[in-house]
Amino acid sequence: MAPQALLDLLWLASPALPVGGFSYSEALEAAVDSGRVTDEGSAGAWLRDQLALSLARADLAVVAAAHAAWRDGDEGRIRALNDWVLLTRESSELRQQAEQMGRSMLEWLRNQPGAGDDARLALLGSLKPPTWPVAWALGAARGGAAPEAVLTAHAFGWAENLVQAALKAVPLGQSAGQRILAGLSADIPAAVAHALSLDDGARQAFTPMLAILSARHETQYSRLFRS
Repeated sequence: MAPQALLDLLWLASPALPVGGFSYSEALEAAVDSGRVTDEGSAGAWLRDQLALSLARADLAVVAAAHAAWRDGDEGRIRALNDWVLLTRESSELRQQAEQMGRSMLEWLRNQPGAGDDARLALLGSLKPPTWPVAWALGAARGGAAPEAVLTAHAFGWAENLVQAALKAVPLGQSAGQRILAGLSADIPAAVAHALSLDDGARQAFTPMLAILSARHETQYSRLFRS
């Protein structure tokens, strides 16, 4: 991979990207409140399951498809993928996260060098609203990275944000967080390979307990996170 393409992906995957990812736990905080996640072991198991059962089967597959569609200029495909994300979010908090981070990603892209010459930004802005995986895929499509590297970066960015959420919500120490991140990193290549193998009929969003806990989080007594 060319150095600039690698740098572009590292930037997109960074928790410092101003899209608000740090403010969401994706129901992990509710899992802690309900006693399902109590320590390093259960936090690591929860996130590895979420990577395999949720991210690999849904968002990573959407990023892969949207990355190709942005490069091909396929407007119909982009709109269909964005609609799929909106329709398959299983709670109001998860949908709000997808929408808010998508809008923030759009604003970040509009402020990048050369943005004024990229007609794809007008299409992204016409989506009401743009969703996070579709918007992030456009950021990746502006570089020269291959699909496998793109999905790996997206998955690692997700893992970093969720590990940081675990440190605050469980709570855990930094060393525990690094061990959890190491476990997730070991599982990411398989998750990426699975996502790349899925066609539209095989892509799915079905995580009942995650949806239930996300809905409970809306009325949880004490919360640090927005989801």
